[in-house]
Amino acid sequence: MFKRNILAILVPALLAANAANALEIYNKDGHQLDLYGKADVRHLFSSNKNVSGDASYVQFGLKGETQIADDLSGFAVWVHEVNANSTESTSYSGNRTRLAFAGLKFADYGSVNYGRNYGLLYDVNAWTDIQPIFGGDTIFNPDNFMTSRATGVATYRNNNLFGLAEGLNVALQYQGANKEGRALKKQNGEGVAVSSTYDLGYGVAVGAAYSSSKRTDKQRASYAKGKRAEAWNIGAKYDVDELYLAAMYAETRNMTHYGTDINTIASKTKNVELVARYQLDFGLKPFVSYVQSKGEGADEDGNYGSEYLLKYMTVGTSYNFNKNFSAYVNYKVNLLKKNDFTEYHGVNTKDVVAVGVLYQF
Repeated sequence: MFKRNILAILVPALLAANAANALEIYNKDGHQLDLYGKADVRHLFSSNKNVSGDASYVQFGLKGETQIADDLSGFAVWVHEVNANSTESTSYSGNRTRLAFAGLKFADYGSVNYGRNYGLLYDVNAWTDIQPIFGGDTIFNPDNFMTSRATGVATYRNNNLFGLAEGLNVALQYQGANKEGRALKKQNGEGVAVSSTYDLGYGVAVGAAYSSSKRTDKQRASYAKGKRAEAWNIGAKYDVDELYLAAMYAETRNMTHYGTDINTIASKTKNVELVARYQLDFGLKPFVSYVQSKGEGADEDGNYGSEYLLKYMTVGTSYNFNKNFSAYVNYKVNLLKKNDFTEYHGVNTKDVVAVGVLYQF
């Protein structure tokens, strides 16, 4: 029972790291420590040189579990990433901690943890974020309030609603302010979030999430003048045998960054993500998706009107040689047109093709 409950907590982190089979380092007297990771060797091709080139990286992590009492257990997760596309003499080569959190699980009363973790909006967004490279990125942006991986978040989760409703999961989250030493788009004031997902059975699940945070004084003085950054999303997925389908709709206020300028923030966005994947018997997994994000009022005066920040389709496939090793091709068909807005803000309008091989354990 202990191990099943802990795995229910750790599943989002393990999915994010694409863990296949963690290596057990220690397992004795109710204490377990596992190592997992991946090496993703990839190259992107595009006529836009800013998004083409090598994008390889290595990721590794540790997850620990310990039995404290009959109905009380502790857990921790740490995930680190190292880029492999820079020279040895480069002082910063993309080394970063993706996740680092620890907490307690109180039987059917739920779990609480604190650290660097996923914001609750990703509980739903994760369903459409299943491709090797593209997709799932309308609201997903690390350190952008609670849309993705975030620093200083306290998270409470309860699976099966205190044991009363199987498949109904709820979560609450608080994020402390992060202001100093950060780019404008990665600052945040205090915020809260809530999410809920419900497994209806027969492979169908639905979910929704909402977050609201204070914006910093510097953010309010720049693009998007609102006092608070808000976001909500709803989604559904169907996952039975070989077929996977997922959809998400989301809206944001005063938080979504776009283009190459580090200070550009849209006043409003409306976002759609759709994805379908099929698993063939011999290991091939073709997929297709559609993604769009439409922003409003994102110039310095908040009055540029409506413009697409993202609009593309993807097609691709991955092939599993075995459970640890796979290869993939991911083609992004960009539907954005070159115009004054995309030119001025550096929004990419070119197609991108990505190829790679992935080893994971």
